[in-house]
Amino acid sequence: MANETLLVLSADLADPDLKLLARLPEETTIVVGSAAEAFERIAADATVLLSWTKAGKLLQEVFGMCPNLRWVHSRAAGLDGVIFPDIIASPVPMTNGRGVFSQSLGEWALLAMLYFAKDVPRLIRQQSEERWEQFDVLEIAGQTVGILGYGDIGRAVASRAQAMGMRVLAVKRHAQSYNDDPLIQKVYATQDRIEMISQCDYLVVAAPLTEETRGLVGEREFAAMKPDAVVINLGRGPVIDEKAMVQALAEKRIKGAALDVFDTEPLPAGHPFYGMRNVLLSPHSADHTATWTRDAMLFFLTQFDRYTKGEPLENLVKKGLGY
Repeated sequence: MANETLLVLSADLADPDLKLLARLPEETTIVVGSAAEAFERIAADATVLLSWTKAGKLLQEVFGMCPNLRWVHSRAAGLDGVIFPDIIASPVPMTNGRGVFSQSLGEWALLAMLYFAKDVPRLIRQQSEERWEQFDVLEIAGQTVGILGYGDIGRAVASRAQAMGMRVLAVKRHAQSYNDDPLIQKVYATQDRIEMISQCDYLVVAAPLTEETRGLVGEREFAAMKPDAVVINLGRGPVIDEKAMVQALAEKRIKGAALDVFDTEPLPAGHPFYGMRNVLLSPHSADHTATWTRDAMLFFLTQFDRYTKGEPLENLVKKGLGY
């Protein structure tokens, strides 16, 4: 096996997950850094680049310093802030962490649906007020969930929703090439999303952020929703027009929203979402299990093994499309 030189972009050089890199073959040269200067002497020999916790400008700088790269991997599943023109134009393959975090996100979507169906906020208020007041709750069995962006996260949501007896619909970019999926009753093309949205009791947004998906859910989509619909965003904040969502929630034109992602993170103090009783907020941690970063590193190690054996890499990114 040829010697490999791995460059690791990490904001925290003491990150305990980096110790797992010791499992790589002994002949692998590993350099970890948080600034471009850390890689200047070795960049010409680099064959693999791992964007662990530093992307953006640093990734662009280091990528441009490495003429002999053969593979780039991003720990993150979302690639906004990771994809840039030079890497799109390059023949170097890129992979990401897609699928590593999907199961936890699928569970969080189910939590969000039950949170509103069983009126958990009311339960908490009544308990704190020592008030015994019975009320009716909803069953999610028989209700319709629509998934906007049917990738790994979408499938994780669909499998759980189907197990709960829900009707599952989905929007997929290439609906015409869709193969029958036993989890979904019907799939819609992106341009037909209004038809799907109008049927949904719960709309799960799990699309990546690209120029095509930015603002995909806006005024027109909110106007098409049922008055008792709930929006759940597990993808990227800007996929939903935040101003339009705040207005729909404030005017109670929809029942509520459960949000793990936002236009600006951390969510600024004084943001309307903080004061809305019909909003469930998560600080972009719906996939933060006790082992989420370790799982991401173990996935990279498995990928590295495939790479050195000349086997096809998993999670190849369609760089021109941004996912």
